[in-house]
Amino acid sequence: MPVPISQMWTVATYVLKQRLQGRKKYPLVLMLEPLFRCNLACAGCGKIQYPGHVLKLNLSPEECFKAVDECGAPMVSIPGGEPLMHPQIQEIVEGLVARKKYIYLCTNALLLKEKINLFKPSKYLTFSVHLDGQREHHDFSVCKEGGYDIAVAGIKVAVERGFRVTTNTTLFDGANPKSVRAFFDEMMALGVEGMMLSPGYAYDKAPNQSSFLGKARTKSLFRTILSNRNANWIFNQSPLFLEFLMGQREYACTPWGMPTYNLFGWQKPCYLLQDGYAESFDELMASTEWHAYGSESGNPKCANCMVHSGFEASAVQDTFSTWKGFSATVRATFSSKYPSQKALEDLDRFSLNPSQPSHAASGLVQIEKGQSEVGASR
Repeated sequence: MPVPISQMWTVATYVLKQRLQGRKKYPLVLMLEPLFRCNLACAGCGKIQYPGHVLKLNLSPEECFKAVDECGAPMVSIPGGEPLMHPQIQEIVEGLVARKKYIYLCTNALLLKEKINLFKPSKYLTFSVHLDGQREHHDFSVCKEGGYDIAVAGIKVAVERGFRVTTNTTLFDGANPKSVRAFFDEMMALGVEGMMLSPGYAYDKAPNQSSFLGKARTKSLFRTILSNRNANWIFNQSPLFLEFLMGQREYACTPWGMPTYNLFGWQKPCYLLQDGYAESFDELMASTEWHAYGSESGNPKCANCMVHSGFEASAVQDTFSTWKGFSATVRATFSSKYPSQKALEDLDRFSLNPSQPSHAASGLVQIEKGQSEVGASR
């Protein structure tokens, strides 16, 4: 089913209210991490590399509710770790639903079939299932054979029971655009509400530091994937953010748009970087040196970041800041094919043969070398 009109209306009126009040920095989505513990050990993850005593800790429901009330954002994303491993996740979700917050419970779905009876279908609750591509690629990405099949089985059960379900896909260097596009078809066939995309971020703690994309390669990859779209693909994201990933528009990072609260407090400055913590949301907003972050700041940690937690809110703000931004969003919503002969030619360089993984990497390099020509034509 589509995103509820009530959710779109809630977000739109919230953003407009902030602008009418003259607030330039406001949260759109609270990233609420109630634990870091997980039942996977993905090579590109920087969230599970803490000492054992930290991985045993959980935020209490009361701590979660206090953070949500302090922040005031209309949407709450619950990542981790694996939230379904939290012993009180049912109580947390029920409390947020009672507050009429739109919740995206981010899960690898390994426990979804087992835990689904803890929850009731609601327009306020969406299971955001982490799937990084087709079966072989996903299982390699999360370092677990059979992970894809378990996740798909969980999606099917959730959809059959009337839950809102989306997918959340992180793309790294060497991703095969042709396989990603086939993956989109598979997800739509499962009946998910929509799909979310993001390039991977180079977490300092991640075991594998060689698979993260730079900006040029990010734009090359997403332009090839998202041009010439199939009509049935539905993305649960701002269409202007997707254009940003394709290199069609530029945005400054707005890290305050998706603030993070976790076991250590309010994380400065964003979900991806850990440069200290604040005790309250007001302190986070007042004490963080926001000018020191974002690619325009010159901070090397931000140089290649194009992740949704930094730029999705920027795109949403663009939609509601001017009539130009609003009309661009309307146009992108209803004219979303993005025809490109060059992207088709680039796509043809890739094979869907899983026995040829090196083809993807070499193809991406070839695409990147030709991007100056593509950028000049836009």
